[in-house]
Amino acid sequence: MHHTQMPELFIEIPHGATRTADFTGLAAELRSPLPESLVDFFHVNTDAGAPELADAVAERLGGRVKILRCAVPRTFIDCNRRIDASPAEFKAGKVTPGLMPWITADEDRALLRAKYEAYVAEARAAIDALPPDGAILMLHTYAPRTVDVEVDMKIVESLHRAYETPEKWPLRPPVDVIGRTAEGESLAPAAVVETLRAEMAKLGIEVADSKTYPLHPSTMAHEYVMKRPGRTLCVEFRRDLLADPWDPFVEQRISPEKVARLAEPLVTALRRWW
Repeated sequence: MHHTQMPELFIEIPHGATRTADFTGLAAELRSPLPESLVDFFHVNTDAGAPELADAVAERLGGRVKILRCAVPRTFIDCNRRIDASPAEFKAGKVTPGLMPWITADEDRALLRAKYEAYVAEARAAIDALPPDGAILMLHTYAPRTVDVEVDMKIVESLHRAYETPEKWPLRPPVDVIGRTAEGESLAPAAVVETLRAEMAKLGIEVADSKTYPLHPSTMAHEYVMKRPGRTLCVEFRRDLLADPWDPFVEQRISPEKVARLAEPLVTALRRWW
């Protein structure tokens, strides 16, 4: 019997360093004086649950799925940023900087940039290798609330203060498709998003449309979407829908049941491409 293989899907997880060891391993190599307890910021700010969700999607799709998981913590350098964009550009895009302000030693900058370049080169190569009907899924997870604190040497104190009264910060959508440019133009695959919205609605889960932040030119995601407009889905899942329980300052325990629950509607939506 002849089985036709499913066209390729490339799943990118640029913030896939989700284990405490990912942080401590790289921190040990750095010479810059880091803020105290910076690991707390790492846990709040990394995409816990995204790697598990990617694996669940790949398992259900069978076929040729390539997953690229970045193990470099964005706490030091963000592999989803155009690294030389200006601080004003990052602010305009409502995103954190590319190279963090506490990375002050030249040798650290060189080390981190080399890791960044290697990762971005691999992501670009994977996208270039896709067949004409290949597609990209960029998977992210975010903390349940938008906590607005300054990314500076006092980041950890500011975060702990903010989380003393979490209810005062705006709750983010359970799922947010990041597909609109800063000008409001949608580059998301309409049929895929429509199916995702309908399938998630059956679970009582709302899917927003770039409500949290736009698809901004200061991100690498923007570059990748422009390479394959209409064949790229960038989506954020709220971390409390995956973690069991969600806790901002520790390595997350990801629930296989919660992952499976979200993977099913996502896979149904992705199949619309083919």
